[in-house]
Amino acid sequence: MGRWKSKKRHKYLLQYHVIFVCKYRKKLLVSKQILDDIKQFSHKICKKHHVIIRYMETDKDHIHYMTETEPTISISRIVNLMKSYTTYHIWERYPNYLRKHFWKEHTFWTDGYFVCSAGNVSEKMLREYIENQG
Repeated sequence: MGRWKSKKRHKYLLQYHVIFVCKYRKKLLVSKQILDDIKQFSHKICKKHHVIIRYMETDKDHIHYMTETEPTISISRIVNLMKSYTTYHIWERYPNYLRKHFWKEHTFWTDGYFVCSAGNVSEKMLREYIENQG
């Protein structure tokens, strides 16, 4: 579990479970080389934008991330950066392999994504805390 961060006037802990799925559910994450490269590219772009990847694991056609971020960057921006950066660089390294799967477009991930916040307290505890204010 992450630790609370502090900046000038605020304290925060923003953690997200994020899932990206390969376009058309193609099983492109079975190659250890591609898998390792995507993990490396993910870490590189996240480090540049002060996003911490706590955990990352893949299945044949999707990848899970547990990330931690600052309140200055939205989760949709993080997703956009990660998907576009990994797609660009994976196409640079494996153009012949990917052309076999995607004839017309330079794509890798589906357009959508899954994201869920991961908090330190249950919804019930939070509701009770809010209801008991004042």
